[in-house]
Amino acid sequence: MLFSELSFSELPAQIRIVLVNPSDPGNIGATARAMKTMGLQHLYLVAAEEFPHRHASARASNALDILAETVVVNSLEEALKGCHLVFGASARVRELHWVSLTPRAAAEKITEMPRQEVAIVFGRERCGLTNQELQQCHFQINIPANPQYNSLNLAAAVQIICYELRLAVLQQKEALLVNKREYARVEQLEYFYQHLHAVLINVEFLHASRSQQILDRLRRLFSRAELDETELNILCGILSAIQKKLSLI
Repeated sequence: MLFSELSFSELPAQIRIVLVNPSDPGNIGATARAMKTMGLQHLYLVAAEEFPHRHASARASNALDILAETVVVNSLEEALKGCHLVFGASARVRELHWVSLTPRAAAEKITEMPRQEVAIVFGRERCGLTNQELQQCHFQINIPANPQYNSLNLAAAVQIICYELRLAVLQQKEALLVNKREYARVEQLEYFYQHLHAVLINVEFLHASRSQQILDRLRRLFSRAELDETELNILCGILSAIQKKLSLI
């Protein structure tokens, strides 16, 4: 499944991105763009210094709809109202040790939730979140950047975490599709192996001294493929076509 095939409604939770006291309106626009490319749409601003602003609109590109629906509040408490789970993004190690998760681990935790409100909070460009603000979060998200230079641009940090959210949802959907597959039955597979053996003998690919060893390897190869009934029918059709062609020679 392509990223573009996942719509807002398919996210497992109602996720809001919260920017605390952003000073650069361009970062607000870039955040909206980062969100939209990954399928998120709920942006909250806490005490933004300048918004709306033409720089925000310019950096948002085709995500102007997210800017138009952005919720602007005066405090973090207002931005988190109604949320069941809150993550605070922070690069700094704190004296009080919050449970710290990588973006991937946080995304996996969010995708396990039913339809509940989740907030991911990002701090100021200059100094991030305060300890008091982080205390309002259940978990800290730490992007494992270069320890010698771990200062990410605000919108870049949003992009990384939104990407991991999208990846987690897509993987979850793919796992559900795999679980719905109906694998070929044992007797169907055995018929296929007998058919394959006969064709390989006919085309003189197998030799008596090594035939069993090769057949065992082929069994392992097709076992790893976890064939479903349709795929097995295709393979059997190919074998039948080869036999038909041989009979005409």
